[in-house]
Amino acid sequence: MYKTTLAHTTWTFASLKEVMAKASPARSGDQLAGVAAASAEERMAAKFVLADLPLTTFLNQALVPYEEDEVTRLIMDTHDHDAFSSISHLTVGEFRDWLLEDGTDHTVLTQVAPGITPEMAAAVSKLMRNQDLILAASKCQVITRFRNTIGLPGHLSVRLQPNHPTDDLQGIAASMLDGLLYGSGDAVVGINPASDSLPVLERLNYMLDDVISRFEIPTQSCVLTHVTNTLQLMERGAPVDLVFQSVAGTQAANSGFGIDLAMLGEARDAALSLKRGTLGDNVMYFETGQGSCLSADAHHGVDQQTCEARAYAVARHFKPLLVNTVVGFIGPEYLYDGKQIIRAGLEDHFCGKLLGLPLGCDVCYTNHAEADQDDMDTLLTLLAAAGLTFLIGVPGADDIMLNYQSTSFHDALYIRRLLGLKHAPEFAAWLERMQIIDRAGQLRLTGASHPLLSALPKGEVA
Repeated sequence: MYKTTLAHTTWTFASLKEVMAKASPARSGDQLAGVAAASAEERMAAKFVLADLPLTTFLNQALVPYEEDEVTRLIMDTHDHDAFSSISHLTVGEFRDWLLEDGTDHTVLTQVAPGITPEMAAAVSKLMRNQDLILAASKCQVITRFRNTIGLPGHLSVRLQPNHPTDDLQGIAASMLDGLLYGSGDAVVGINPASDSLPVLERLNYMLDDVISRFEIPTQSCVLTHVTNTLQLMERGAPVDLVFQSVAGTQAANSGFGIDLAMLGEARDAALSLKRGTLGDNVMYFETGQGSCLSADAHHGVDQQTCEARAYAVARHFKPLLVNTVVGFIGPEYLYDGKQIIRAGLEDHFCGKLLGLPLGCDVCYTNHAEADQDDMDTLLTLLAAAGLTFLIGVPGADDIMLNYQSTSFHDALYIRRLLGLKHAPEFAAWLERMQIIDRAGQLRLTGASHPLLSALPKGEVA
């Protein structure tokens, strides 16, 4: 039982879970789940209670029972007590103040990250304004490698997303080459396939590998199919670079995805055995998003942002190259409008970076949300200022296969120009050799005779 008195009114919260949920900024998903604060006054009372709680509270009280949930067991069993020792005396409110101190720099945050649990990260984010989330996240540095170096300070990578509603090879290749000629693709060239057919998935892998190999592009490819399909593709000898999987913050939600931790470990081991990375061995790519646990009725009464942070514990365990929150993709039932999407994107980025993840964001919304591209411009700008690892590049910002609105190759050009952000260094050198950018990193005009255009395949996937 937790209590506080504000303006002669005593507020009572039955559990830590309730304090966390009611301290959250208002969002439609928590209202749908029946866990949100009923008023601004109740929300503020919960924040007061939360601010005074010792961080050690989250090591002694599991929001999702240890006995029932392998994600909770992972969080508790792998907690680094030595890394935690330097902040173990702090309350959640004091933790916020410590994060914003000038002396708390990227070196300190990297050392402490293994000692921070997802619940601690989620808790402190609930006490932070947007500017706090941006400033604290900007001090985190998370660098990963496969065929290039992602996450360096002053750099921003782009996932080139050349989806096609029928998995047509020529259509995908056209979008892929369009993105490359705009300087996108240093995070990954990643296709969301329309089909689960193994022969189709295999052909997509070979096509991506052919273009990357033929032009010696220092990047990696990924076909974002279920991890069990990727395991079969590797068994068939397909040229798999990264293993993709959507993950969530509870065992029950992950079961709804058809996965568990052991399966992810098996897939990582299989990918490592291929030794396809030239600079590093970060072989996993995960996607997350607030609301996934609630949509699967697998949230255990925990608020959606805390569930999202718990998904980062799953991702962190497997040392991924990339993690991104698909922040507005699930829809207005979970994040109603532009204001809620912007707040969630900043929370996700902060929590992921604080926990030591190479976090990017699909700055996106569905067409039935109360949001528009101006909201996405705002979120993109704020995230880039906060040190975003990568964003998504879709032709025209309109994904014709998944039917949602994201960010475009032109949006990447805008944010690079505005903030002076660079490509991954190995990819930048390749772009310069291919005369796509100049020595200053600015895009050059390319004509129909550019050699990349010869990579367009003939025919379609049956």
